Amino acid sequence: MKYVLAGSSGFLGKALARDLVADGHQVTRLVRREPSQPSEVRWDPARGQLDPAALENADVIVNVAGANIGRPWTPAYRKVIRESRVSTNATLAAAAAQLEQRPVLITQSGIGGYGKDCGDRILTEESELGEGFLSDVVRVWEGATDPARDAGCRVVALRTGVVLDRAAPAFQLLSLPFRLGFGGRLGSGKQYFPVVSLTDWLRAVRHCAETNHVAGPVNVALPNPVTNQDFTKALGAALHRPTLVPVPSFALKTLLGEFAWELLGSKRALPNALLSSSFTFTHPTAATALTAALT
Repeated sequence: MKYVLAGSSGFLGKALARDLVADGHQVTRLVRREPSQPSEVRWDPARGQLDPAALENADVIVNVAGANIGRPWTPAYRKVIRESRVSTNATLAAAAAQLEQRPVLITQSGIGGYGKDCGDRILTEESELGEGFLSDVVRVWEGATDPARDAGCRVVALRTGVVLDRAAPAFQLLSLPFRLGFGGRLGSGKQYFPVVSLTDWLRAVRHCAETNHVAGPVNVALPNPVTNQDFTKALGAALHRPTLVPVPSFALKTLLGEFAWELLGSKRALPNALLSSSFTFTHPTAATALTAALT
């Protein structure tokens, strides 16, 4: 298959490109600089500039571009987070809508869209989006793909939890205190903490690309939801480190501001769209996902 990939310089983009090329697929990377090889095409999503010819004969377009959310959300950086996601989706959707052969458009999205703290409520793809900054971002992020959908493209929005892999920036940040011997639960630890192994995230992308009836939002998280407390125990066991130093909620809120809710808020998300389309997880539990991440 021919894939066009936006966001190929990030962790997920690099991993996906390697996985696709290793399996014999053709990958065209969209870059914002001067192309340095034939497999690269220049685009400027901030200005909405992408020659539709670059997408000709593409079977799948995957967008994993977006500014890192793991830093303080100042008013200026909120705009960066939003625009980096909306502009890329809008540019890709507009270009895809002009093609004679309609590709599948798969975009990364955020499981944080369900709201700051959803408690024990089970969240499926049918659940409504919540309130707050990230929920608003997810609405416009996914909504920016409407031109492609209206033109007949199959569109998938991957609402992904924290991807576990030793090279993943988010996982490195989570595991650092444990490696230093200061690991512990975050806040009460009772909040559900959606995670997924890199292997299963990669497989989910391929599954969505190749399964014709999968469309719309798709939760990408463990089929066995785990609380932060249980995840903490599993991570400590995987690293052979103690988990005796809990991090108080007020400390996280003081240090991280509103982003702290991504760690303290509960999101009991189930990947129903994947499971109902015969997807099976290679790493269905926190313990197996963490073992894979550290291997």
